[in-house]
Amino acid sequence: MTEPSSTGRRRGRGARERILAAATELFTAQGINATGMEQLTSVAGVSKRTLYTHFDSKDALAHAYLQELENGLLPAITAGPDPRQQLLAVFDHRPQDTAGPVRGCPFLNAAVEVPDPAHPVHRLAAAYKIEFSRRLAAVARRAGARDPEALGEQLALLYDGAAARGTALNSDRPGASARSVASLLIDSAVGAAEQERTPGTEEPSTG
Repeated sequence: MTEPSSTGRRRGRGARERILAAATELFTAQGINATGMEQLTSVAGVSKRTLYTHFDSKDALAHAYLQELENGLLPAITAGPDPRQQLLAVFDHRPQDTAGPVRGCPFLNAAVEVPDPAHPVHRLAAAYKIEFSRRLAAVARRAGARDPEALGEQLALLYDGAAARGTALNSDRPGASARSVASLLIDSAVGAAEQERTPGTEEPSTG
C-alpha cells in the first residue's frame, strides 16, 4: 500500500488537527486495526510523544475520529428544504476518496473492528447508528410519511446493507440500487399517508 503523503500538513495547522486528519485519512482508507502508530505519526508530521500528548492511545484517537465524522455527517441529514430529497441524498453520500478499495460505512467498520459492545469505540458506533435512524425518521415525518419511525429504520437498514455489500463487492453499485429502493419506500409511505388524509367520496343517495 502506498504511504499517504504528509506534505502540506506540517505547516499552518495544530498538531491535534494534523493527527486527526491523518487518522481520518488512514482509518478510512485501511481500517483502524491495520493502521500503526508509526504510520500515523509519519503522515501527521508529529513525534510519538506529541501524538500521545493529545491522544493517550489508538483507541482514544479512533474514538475522536468517529466523533469528528459524526459531527460532520449527522447535521447534513436534516439540512435542506425538500425532505424527500434529503432522504434520498443519504444514499448519494460517498466516503472520503482514497486510492484503496471501497470501505463502506466507517461506523460499521469500527463496530466490526472493535467487536466488544462495551468498548467506547463500539458504543459510539452503535449510538451513531441509533441517531442516524432517528434523524431519518425526523425527516420522514416532515415528508409526511404515514409511519416515520418505521420508514427511518427501513432506510437506515437499507443504507447499512448497501454499505456492507459495496464493501464486499468493492463497488458503488449497491448504493445506486439502494437509492432506487429507497425512492419506492418513501413514495409508498408518503402516498399511503396522503390517502389516509383524503376524505373518501360518499356514495350518492338513491332514497
